[in-house]
Amino acid sequence: MTERSYILPPRKLLRITGEDKRSFLQGLISNDIEKVTPERAIWAALLTAQGKFLHDFFIAEMDDAFLLAGEAERIDDLKRRLSMYKLRARVALEIAEGWQVALAYGAEALAALDLPAEPGAARRFGGGVAFVDPRLAEAGACLFLPDLAPLAAAGFQPGDQAGHERLRISLGLPDGSRDMQVDKAILLENGFDELHGVDWKKGCYVGQELTARTKYRGLIKKRLMPVAIDGPSPEAGAIILLGDREAGEMRSAEDGQGLALIRLEALQNLQESGESALRVGDTRLTPRKPGWAGF
Repeated sequence: MTERSYILPPRKLLRITGEDKRSFLQGLISNDIEKVTPERAIWAALLTAQGKFLHDFFIAEMDDAFLLAGEAERIDDLKRRLSMYKLRARVALEIAEGWQVALAYGAEALAALDLPAEPGAARRFGGGVAFVDPRLAEAGACLFLPDLAPLAAAGFQPGDQAGHERLRISLGLPDGSRDMQVDKAILLENGFDELHGVDWKKGCYVGQELTARTKYRGLIKKRLMPVAIDGPSPEAGAIILLGDREAGEMRSAEDGQGLALIRLEALQNLQESGESALRVGDTRLTPRKPGWAGF
């Protein structure tokens, strides 16, 4: 990994404008839109009414507009779902064609962008906006840019997609619907609490009731976490076993590392059984709790 690298993730920008844009988003997303300013970005999700995952996105503010970085292949679905709630709200939603989403990382990345190591810290950069990953500063920065020339001028070079995947997975950070099943995943199973993706004081939003219930009643039974892979990488969705009992499901993987949704009971049984690893076929998986995790 070089000291200043960037990749272009498969994300596109949705631009939201209009005088009601704050109140419109506040009643829909898991985080507090009032936190978003030109100096701060957030991570948030859109849920079903039953509290299940639909979309996640970074949100930054620039030129009196909110920019949401959604999954590229699902950006039309994100726009459609948000538009369903528009009613009489004075807001406009459009896909920001031509704009780039970049992820910058490496030991010098934040300093080169003049950003502090503070999740969500944001500033104008290169005709767009740069901000520290709102989940974890160790992940680097995200940029919304009209072109990539300012990144090159700041000394950034195109990075290795696989290398960035290893970094993301090692930190235990989910990547949208690759790691969180649409209509099934629960936010708190995927680190949204510890990674600043949920606000507990903002009031009602779509799916808020179930999200709050899972926290305050201690209903979380599984957690997404990194696993070391010894053997062929299992496919996403593969069932993970402890002995002959189901222990979880595989998610994304890269070069001997992966993310898996593991039952907390299975983790405890793994420690008590004397077994050293979980299994998918002949592949051994050794789970590791991320340093930021509270379980």
